[in-house]
Amino acid sequence: MTALKYLAGYAPELQQRVQAMIDQNTLNAFLQQKHPKMHEIRSDAALREYVVGLKNQHMKKSGPLSKVAYDNKIHVIHNALGTHHYVSRVQGGKLKAKNEIRISTVFKTCPIDFLKMIVVHELAHLKERDHNKAFYNLCENMLPGYHQTEFEMRLYLTQRELDQQKTGNE
Repeated sequence: MTALKYLAGYAPELQQRVQAMIDQNTLNAFLQQKHPKMHEIRSDAALREYVVGLKNQHMKKSGPLSKVAYDNKIHVIHNALGTHHYVSRVQGGKLKAKNEIRISTVFKTCPIDFLKMIVVHELAHLKERDHNKAFYNLCENMLPGYHQTEFEMRLYLTQRELDQQKTGNE
């Protein structure tokens, strides 16, 4: 049985269904059918353009982003897919804030749906810092089906790890 670390918070019955897909070698086909379109957003500049576009579409009134980048120091194993940072400082008697979004480089090559889900998640933190009901309502508003996409992204990470284990053992 495979350790389903990306699905640890889900119901045992659901984990058993995923394990059955792994055992039957059908998880990858399921993911490719549901999310066939890979994105082409490889550079930090392209990522910034994509993130700012989503921000302007859904959160026009939120503050500007000072930095958007892929970050190879973010490891999905430690439960981080992306990060958001708030840097506050006093400048000329005013409080200035900088907002940064960093996305794990794991997502430089993934289906566009998963990149969008992660960006939406990080953008939602511009308004809601905690993972509370308002936060998830905002995520769902920006990306209908957010929770399902998040679950399928976790399946993708599980499949990716299985693929890495296969190639590492050969």
